[in-house]
Amino acid sequence: MQKITPFLWFEKDVEKAAEFYVSLFENSKIGDISHYPEATVEVSGQKKGSVMTVEFELSGQKLIGLNGGPIFKFTPAISFFVSCKTVEEIDRIWTKLSEGGKVLMEFGKYPFAEKYGWLQDKFDLSWQLMLSDKPQKITPTLMFVGKVAGKAKEAIKFYTSLFSGFASGEKDSKIINMIHYEKGEGDKEENIKHAEFTLSGQEFIAMDSSLPHPFTFTEAISLMVNCESQEEIDYFWEKLSAVPEAEQCGWLKDKYGVSWQIVPTVLSKLLSDKDQKKVERVTAAFLKMKKFDIAKLKEAYEGK
Repeated sequence: MQKITPFLWFEKDVEKAAEFYVSLFENSKIGDISHYPEATVEVSGQKKGSVMTVEFELSGQKLIGLNGGPIFKFTPAISFFVSCKTVEEIDRIWTKLSEGGKVLMEFGKYPFAEKYGWLQDKFDLSWQLMLSDKPQKITPTLMFVGKVAGKAKEAIKFYTSLFSGFASGEKDSKIINMIHYEKGEGDKEENIKHAEFTLSGQEFIAMDSSLPHPFTFTEAISLMVNCESQEEIDYFWEKLSAVPEAEQCGWLKDKYGVSWQIVPTVLSKLLSDKDQKKVERVTAAFLKMKKFDIAKLKEAYEGK
């Protein structure tokens, strides 16, 4: 199982978005689709039985999309870097993603790439495309701006240490490289221009930008950590949660403003049961929680 799953909060049309993205990338597919149970109607404002989440995979990167309403909006603070092997591929994907979208950095040749561009698509999700031979096709990318500009190096060290610190046989969490801005490149020389790191074997990218930006991290994109035990949930919750008022239903916000979900792997099994009464009980139980309690979820499932 992929340890960290990007979780995308769409206002609506999550099915259309997932189908659109799957059509762009090879070896991609739609996975499980869940629907809103009765227990969530009041808190979510969504109709019972309407599509809640769609799981999908893009060239090996698993993601989950949610129909969550207009509460949170995507921003370029978290984007998805796409490594394209050929000119034909990057041209095709750029053309499709840019339809109805907004260009953030023009598509063309740069000192660091023969072809590169940054855009927001018609669903407002941000993508960076570059001709590259990176083995991981799609890589979540964090840009530290505003109050946390200049914190990328600190955050990377914190995250890699965090995911290395829980002895559960996980794959490597390490810093691959860090490139600082050079004099005259438009930012502070101590800030990170580009860094690559892995968390439990998954690659991420991070950068700083101290230029003025009208956005920062939001809950619209969170990083869902799949945990096998209560001990693991407790570990990540204690280390990551820094904003008490943001704690709800497994969600938290760290000291840099990045949102995470600390979720037991057993939850998806409990919520996919064919017995709708069990699903309703589990849902009603987790809606009352901040940090997930596996024992109480199982008790709800069993009707205790």
